[in-house]
Amino acid sequence: MGVMDAYQHIQVKRDGETVRITMNRPSRRNSLSEDHLRELTAAFSEAGQSDATGIVLGANGPVFSAGHDFGDVAARDVNGVRDLLNICTNLMQTIQSVPQVVIARVHALATAAGCQLVATCDLAVAAESAGFALPGGKGGWFCHTPAVPVARNIGRKRLMELALTGDVVDATTAAEWGLINYAVPDDQLDSAVDDLLARATRGSRSGKGIGKQTLYAQLDRPEADAYNIAIPVMAALSQSAAAKEGMAAFLEKRHPVWPD
Repeated sequence: MGVMDAYQHIQVKRDGETVRITMNRPSRRNSLSEDHLRELTAAFSEAGQSDATGIVLGANGPVFSAGHDFGDVAARDVNGVRDLLNICTNLMQTIQSVPQVVIARVHALATAAGCQLVATCDLAVAAESAGFALPGGKGGWFCHTPAVPVARNIGRKRLMELALTGDVVDATTAAEWGLINYAVPDDQLDSAVDDLLARATRGSRSGKGIGKQTLYAQLDRPEADAYNIAIPVMAALSQSAAAKEGMAAFLEKRHPVWPD
């Protein structure tokens, strides 16, 4: 397991075909200061350009992430806060733009922009002791931006409950609502993450990378627009080496040998 460039707020390790990015500000509840956000963005960008097939986002300490660092926010004027939110949004967009499958490994509480991180990842597995909240609804600074990806994961009434009450929902509820894929016993978290990642990274790496990006392009579009996005991509990719090998292997009743 190789350790990548040293970071101050995160740990990055290469583990076989997987890059494991771990938030490591336990004393600050893995809050997302500007420096922390920039390090996460750099790590995802670096992993995205590697030949890894999967990325696991985890955290050390008693909390997965408490969201924005209020010490950082309180020191800024409105333009400074807008800059911070743009840096945060850039991280979220980077997570969804990299070709790798990204799984959130949620061992504990994820609130506000920490919950936003979980909702943004392609997949998420949480320990049963984890919890999820958009706490701005019971405070002074409403969770406007964290609610953006959360709204795209769960239904409206559930979103409104999360956003308006600010209450924590447990991992089992989060799984029922579609915020995460699975809630598992705490001692099975790593095995469940690795199992889902193994299943999600099978097949052609290039095909899956374009597949992920096309899914995000068509999600939340009207159905006709979504088809207009998906049809030309699917037609073009039918001519790719990976698609041709997959079809040939099926027709010849043999295991595929992926070109990538």
